[in-house]
Amino acid sequence: MLTRKQHELIRFIQARLEDSGVSPSFEEMKEALDLKSKSGVHRLISALEERGFIRRLPNRARALEVLRQPEDVSSKAPAKAANSNAAAAVIRPPKTRPAPANDVIEIPLHGRIAAGVPIEALETSATLPVPAALLGAGEHYALEVSGDSMVEAGIFDGDYALVRRTDTARDGEIVVALVRGEEATLKYLRRQNGMIRLDPANAAYEPQVYRPDEVLVQGKLAGLLRRYH
Repeated sequence: MLTRKQHELIRFIQARLEDSGVSPSFEEMKEALDLKSKSGVHRLISALEERGFIRRLPNRARALEVLRQPEDVSSKAPAKAANSNAAAAVIRPPKTRPAPANDVIEIPLHGRIAAGVPIEALETSATLPVPAALLGAGEHYALEVSGDSMVEAGIFDGDYALVRRTDTARDGEIVVALVRGEEATLKYLRRQNGMIRLDPANAAYEPQVYRPDEVLVQGKLAGLLRRYH
């Protein structure tokens, strides 16, 4: 069920917990698995989390807990050399409480989200470093906010919206929506009388109403970054 890299990562995490009681940093995991970037580590962790093998402890960027091992790793196997990145280990409670860390990952930065510009046109090779604790499971990207249509939701011009890729959303969630294949916009999504309503968070702007086939959800707001100059 797991890829080779996912298998290697969970065994490395468990071996490190057995050795020191502290889960490895993103940099250590990247080096152990010979990955090119920390974003690759984030994707592996998200996949393992979604499948129920590990979980992230809340408000602690570096704290990972192994919930179960892959089926081909016996829970009765002895803990072997802790200096081996792929050493199998017996699951035991960590010796000490994992310490907080400032792990960051780089996610794609797709430019400024503005009227009349499809999301595909925003895609660049730029990335944005983001604290791992701000992101949950799944694939993410960032957009620089343009305009004041969401100020009453605390989203201002120049902020960076951290977006989880998805094509579905519930009523009342803030989404990146592609309208008529042409305009990308950040708005509240609501369904009304068989139509899709995109609501701004600014009394100076009117809601926009479209047919369902005119709106494609391209992500949900997962977090926000703001720089002060």
